[in-house]
Amino acid sequence: MSDPTIAGYAATGPAGHAAVCRLLQSEIERALPKAAARIWHAMPVWFLGGNPIVGYKITSRHVNLLFWNGQAFADCGLTAAGKFKAAQVHYTDAAQVDIKALRRWLKRSGTHIWDYEGMRAAAGRRA
Repeated sequence: MSDPTIAGYAATGPAGHAAVCRLLQSEIERALPKAAARIWHAMPVWFLGGNPIVGYKITSRHVNLLFWNGQAFADCGLTAAGKFKAAQVHYTDAAQVDIKALRRWLKRSGTHIWDYEGMRAAAGRRA
């Protein structure tokens, strides 16, 4: 079911980026029906359990699609992001989205889950 808060996020950026967001939201919800969506760190993110799986962020230049465990997918097309296991791809237009690759990444994101929740809990115990 489409979340109106997530859908409303598409209107926060440049007009061309809204179509990208709507397409990504539709594909994510189709591929990960058991994932819970919410705005997290000012961007739509889908979670399985307490672990973030996939999200996207509008910037002035593009829409950044991020997979928290994307580096484990062994696919071309995603670029490593940050110091953990995330990988990303940028879109400026919905026509750039390779639906076949996106669906493959989404399928893997639901099975290759990085234990972010466990890492945070362990860090809290060390503090």
